[in-house]
Amino acid sequence: MKNKLQEFIENAGWPRIIIALFLFALFIAAPFVGVRIDASLSDTLVRVGMNGILVLAMVPMVQSGCGLNFGLPLGIIAGLLGAVTSIQIGVKGSVGFLIAAAIAIPIAVVLGWLYGQLLNRVKGDEMMIATYVGFSSVALMCIAWLLLPYTSPTMIWGYGGSGLRTTISVEGYWLNALSKYINIQIGEFFYVPVGMFLFFAFVAFLVWAFFRTKIGTAVTAVGSNPEFARASGINVDRMRTISVILSTVLGALGILVYEQSFGFIQLYMGPFYMAFPAVAAILLGGASVNKASMINVVVGTFLFQGILTMTPSVINSVMQTDMSEVIRIIVSNGMILYALTRKVTVKR
Repeated sequence: MKNKLQEFIENAGWPRIIIALFLFALFIAAPFVGVRIDASLSDTLVRVGMNGILVLAMVPMVQSGCGLNFGLPLGIIAGLLGAVTSIQIGVKGSVGFLIAAAIAIPIAVVLGWLYGQLLNRVKGDEMMIATYVGFSSVALMCIAWLLLPYTSPTMIWGYGGSGLRTTISVEGYWLNALSKYINIQIGEFFYVPVGMFLFFAFVAFLVWAFFRTKIGTAVTAVGSNPEFARASGINVDRMRTISVILSTVLGALGILVYEQSFGFIQLYMGPFYMAFPAVAAILLGGASVNKASMINVVVGTFLFQGILTMTPSVINSVMQTDMSEVIRIIVSNGMILYALTRKVTVKR
């Protein structure tokens, strides 16, 4: 028993165990300070479903040796372009969501290919360059959102009649396009959008299956030992590019899943920092800059979103004041800082 416990601690790592225990303690303390545990658990699960595919987008690039995808905003931008084009067309319901995805995926493939070509030329500094790519693409799109010829009254500024608004509601179009299917509702407060989880599980299964194909195995081989892969006849640059394209496509799908649950499309600076929570989540789940799995995605997303949901609620109730946003920012930035520090340590 003692050996099994030691093995579990070694595999999980003390930081992850401490975070999990802290989250468990928050759930235990919640009823004693007036926080409903069913509502809190429901909020956590909804957040996991919303953010799961964005965290999953980290896996392909990690597996190929390109590191953590700090250029995730590039994929998010592709998803945003699909979203606003779908609303411009005016198709509603689940079909509108599918059209948004169908438009976003080809854009993500093109952007991912260009992104992959760049990373192939800066081997060894991928994560630093990816950060610049993410930030610069957001800055460029701040101009583009004002110039693109969209005309839907739902999206454009009311006074000038041109340029897209900062926040666009998807209500009346494809709000809860996934979340409305196969819901679990127990009582007034506990709600689980099973449809959104099934879509997340389906996409995760596709990624898992991809890494068991010949190409997926080659991608993993490139990430594990590029010299051996090259000696085995594998085109290293091609495999890296495929992983970057896949990661960018997952980022585009991830933001669409996020938006259909959240209810709004956030343009301009909205995607600016969205890579950092995804990076932090997968590292909290046990991934490294060289290896990531589906388990790391699920565990990390639950821990990150659970802490982010529970800490403000419990502390607000204890202090009898509304500091939820301040606490959420402190906790989120703290976990991101921990994850980034761990990333640098592992890389060294």
